[in-house]
Amino acid sequence: MREARLVLMMLAALGLLLGGCAPKIYGTVQLVDPNMKPVVGESPAGTVVNMINTTAALEKASTSATVDEKGKFESPEKGVGPGTWKVEVGRIGYVTETVTVEIGGHTRKELDIRLRKIVEGQRRSIQGSRSDEDKIINPGEVNIQPPMM
Repeated sequence: MREARLVLMMLAALGLLLGGCAPKIYGTVQLVDPNMKPVVGESPAGTVVNMINTTAALEKASTSATVDEKGKFESPEKGVGPGTWKVEVGRIGYVTETVTVEIGGHTRKELDIRLRKIVEGQRRSIQGSRSDEDKIINPGEVNIQPPMM
């Protein structure tokens, strides 16, 4: 009888532990200059982190998070499920970074993203572009289209 209670309690504890290990993408964003040294006087707060599941149904395919004053972000609760995720971090004046991660049923993936500042003379301008191809600022973006009926 005692052994049965002990086993039951252990199973209940294991269920609680697994329930608390929901999939999550989290990490930090740091702003750096072209030489990869931290940018002084600029905070990463407000930087948007887009997360796109390339293997999920359309209605569960994306979520986003905003970076706080300390440069930290995390996916919303129940916002990330199993699959292949493209994590894109972008900010005006910085090169957009895209990372691909695999998330399982209980995977927690920590990312350390460094956004490199674009040198003022090297910024691309849509206005000065000659073709539509030149107007693509972030070629790594995922364009999600609704399925055709």
